[in-house]
Amino acid sequence: MAPRQRAATRRARRESHRAASRRVRYAPIGQGQRREHVRNRLIESRLTPNTISLTGLALNIVAAVLVWERLFFLGGVAFIVGSVMDTLDGRYSRMSGKGTPFGAFLDSTLDRIEEGIVLTAVAGYFALHGDRVAAAAVVVAVLASLMVSYTRARAEALGVECKVGIATRPVRVVILSIGLVFARGASLGDFELLRPAVYVLAALSVITVAQRIWHVRSELIV
Repeated sequence: MAPRQRAATRRARRESHRAASRRVRYAPIGQGQRREHVRNRLIESRLTPNTISLTGLALNIVAAVLVWERLFFLGGVAFIVGSVMDTLDGRYSRMSGKGTPFGAFLDSTLDRIEEGIVLTAVAGYFALHGDRVAAAAVVVAVLASLMVSYTRARAEALGVECKVGIATRPVRVVILSIGLVFARGASLGDFELLRPAVYVLAALSVITVAQRIWHVRSELIV
């Protein structure tokens, strides 16, 4: 092949490579090439699932501080973002292959801590305002939320899959997020949903515990 033809071939290859890179880089989010490109970049990075889990913890601590300072809307936003991080760490762990048994343990432990921290701040807010009923409802919600997770873990230790129930963690996150975003002072006028959200959260969590106990009983007792 003549030198001029070889040079033309190399230029054609470079242009083809650049065009392919532009297609991947500027492809719409969610498109296969774009998604695969982002996934590969994340896998090649130093980001670990534990880093995502700890970031979620930090954001939930920020949310609790903001709730304590009555900045409910900002607290709700921080809680939502922190909760999203909690859902991403497990998916990233499976996608990247960087997950470890300790990472799975840490993820589950931090999930319980984060939910408890934010609800403790909400309970403190109600207690300072003399709303004993709402504060007690938050305590019930915390206890029941912990029992929802415990019943699943204990059931799985006995070989029973136990994902039944109304108030799974995503549902609890949605309920509390709505309550924080539409708390008094975070919304217009006197419209607020924090107190109703706490009552609903406590009631549904208790019901879920009962549902899981009944489910495990049905599976283990023939």
